[in-house]
Amino acid sequence: MTTATTSVFKSPLHKMTQSTPTCLWNDSASVQELGYSIEHGAVGATCNPVIVLGVLKKEINAWKPRIQGLIREFPTATEDELAWQLVREISVNAAALLRPIFDEHCGKNGRLSIQTDPRLFRNSDAILKQAIEFNRLAPNMIVKIPVTQAGIPAIEEATYQGISINATVCFTLPQCIAVAEAVERGLKRREREGKEISSMGPVCTIMVGRLDDWLKVLVEKNDVAIDPGYLEWAGVAVFKKTYQIFRQRGYRIRLLSAAFRNHMHWSELIGGDIVISPPYLWQVRFNASDVEVRPRIDEPVQPVVIETLFRKFPDFRRAYTEEGLTPQEFDMFGPTVRTLRQFVTACHDLDGLVRDFLLPNPEAS
Repeated sequence: MTTATTSVFKSPLHKMTQSTPTCLWNDSASVQELGYSIEHGAVGATCNPVIVLGVLKKEINAWKPRIQGLIREFPTATEDELAWQLVREISVNAAALLRPIFDEHCGKNGRLSIQTDPRLFRNSDAILKQAIEFNRLAPNMIVKIPVTQAGIPAIEEATYQGISINATVCFTLPQCIAVAEAVERGLKRREREGKEISSMGPVCTIMVGRLDDWLKVLVEKNDVAIDPGYLEWAGVAVFKKTYQIFRQRGYRIRLLSAAFRNHMHWSELIGGDIVISPPYLWQVRFNASDVEVRPRIDEPVQPVVIETLFRKFPDFRRAYTEEGLTPQEFDMFGPTVRTLRQFVTACHDLDGLVRDFLLPNPEAS
């Protein structure tokens, strides 16, 4: 506890949340990890199949009775149906922890971000149907929709229906612009019909570290010679440029930084009216650091870094330029494919975890 004789701020992350407009969300639905994050100023949380799988593996003893209970409760359910019921319940538990924050912030924060099934990434109607169902799980849900060609119309329609969305599987300026425009269309449709929008809190995620990861893959694949330090700036550069454009155009959606690989994915973005969403272990690392907490969002990335990345990587040009990708090209962009494959694999692994309870291996006993 802080007192009058101790520092006003508990930690670097807490200082950021108290002295700048930048919000902290926790990139995990684990109640234990979320509790730590809230103590350090967090006002939201995110979830996806990878996160749920990690929570179950770490807390399997706590969840074992519930998994067995679900198997009895739904005697005809498939392993996939049982797995997604676990996703719902883990998300609802985390949402309950955030509900007081949600009420205090009137909907802008205090939300639990639940992800639609990544295997639906090509089907707008299926994404929307699941988004509507997930939105009803708790008053403070925010629903993740992938920024694929099919995801964009789902984002607009979900917004129109009053669902706060978190655009995910997003790495580029063109994707962010498409999301912002879709959200604006949805909001304007609601406004024309006199429907409420003041309590909605949409965000657009940029997975900054995953863009960096992709350029590092291309370095090895194409034998690119480059200062390795430059590769740590690609996601930051895209985020900063996108933030400036969002401010200039007055889009009513916040950016969110995710997929952390270094402290700059936090420190270089401080000061913006944005969300920082690091996993628990990165939060612990940031709080133990001596990185100065000061606004840097408006400090440009060095021109030589931008010029070099622009010249050596066509995919960076596509990510950094507003017309660099069309919606028809979103699905096959390298980071999109890699991320969707990981998310889909996590769904199958989650099914496998449930399968071990549903059909225990007789050779293991």
